[in-house]
Amino acid sequence: MPSLGADMEGGTLVEWRVRPGSRVRRGDVVALVETEKGIIDIESFDEGVVERLIVEPGTRVPVGAALALLEGEAAQPEHARRVSPAARAKAAALGIDPASVEGSGPQGAVTLEDIERAATRAPVPRTAAPPARDAMRRAIAASMSRSKREIPHYYLQLAMDFGPATGWLERYNRARPVPERLLAPVLFIKAAARAAATGEGFNGYFGANGFEPAKSVHVGVAVALRGGGLVAPAILDADRKPLATIMRELQELVGRVRSGHMRSSEVASATLTVTSLGDEGADILYPVIHPPQVAIVGFGSVLTRPWVVAGRIEPQPVINLSLAADHRASDGRRGAQFLTRIRDALSRPEQL
Repeated sequence: MPSLGADMEGGTLVEWRVRPGSRVRRGDVVALVETEKGIIDIESFDEGVVERLIVEPGTRVPVGAALALLEGEAAQPEHARRVSPAARAKAAALGIDPASVEGSGPQGAVTLEDIERAATRAPVPRTAAPPARDAMRRAIAASMSRSKREIPHYYLQLAMDFGPATGWLERYNRARPVPERLLAPVLFIKAAARAAATGEGFNGYFGANGFEPAKSVHVGVAVALRGGGLVAPAILDADRKPLATIMRELQELVGRVRSGHMRSSEVASATLTVTSLGDEGADILYPVIHPPQVAIVGFGSVLTRPWVVAGRIEPQPVINLSLAADHRASDGRRGAQFLTRIRDALSRPEQL
């Protein structure tokens, strides 16, 4: 069971999409798991042939528990586990996977006593699932409480003339059919991703060994759910994708999220988050970082404001950018430079 969030403890297997004998490749959807965030497509991290399905649908299992065994895994040194004949027979009778039992015999071999001890342990309870909205709010509360408790946030805000971006979007969309037109959030995602790719301390995770920069830029996009709640699945490699590709993936992502269906790679991969409440009328956002990430970028409403253009005061579309960042990974000077890079990218949208 993969971890699909910093505070996820377990999930319920809903459905297998493979069976013993199925060949899977990396990235194939092998199962559906229900979590507080909804139904998640679980993708395979390896290639091989499914040898055995360990968990039955309807079972709630903790993060890290084995769900299935691929052919050849047991023969690899890091997965090999010696099991005595008596222990193997007892395990089969009790329905216990010997690979999930810690062995106490020579060289870690699993003995009959190990299997009997495992049989006495209480299984993960199959309690009735709480209402989805309540479970979602508890998950958000746990994550945000951890964020405020552990992360020393600092906040920066920058107002910018959004006129060049607005004008470019109008010209771009005028020449294209409706399904191919772009929305402003696509520019937000690409500009933040570009800035994160070239700046230190904003794209990655803070763990036991300090800040660990991510090798790729996977931008989590905050999406409000129908009926309440919020998730932030990722647009993968957002800094390297054309705007049209990001737009298509964003539409697909929002559609899946609001229907309660996401992919594990999208849920667990975000290295930086972007959020916008412009449609809700908020001028400025002061967001909270999603641990273990180290930064989140906010975009407010585009509002007509007095702005100095070529020495004259004119009405211009203005937007406020905001940054919440982890002071353990960066400082205010770097944060200001990061916001400036986003501003500069949005001022030249044709180069995105």
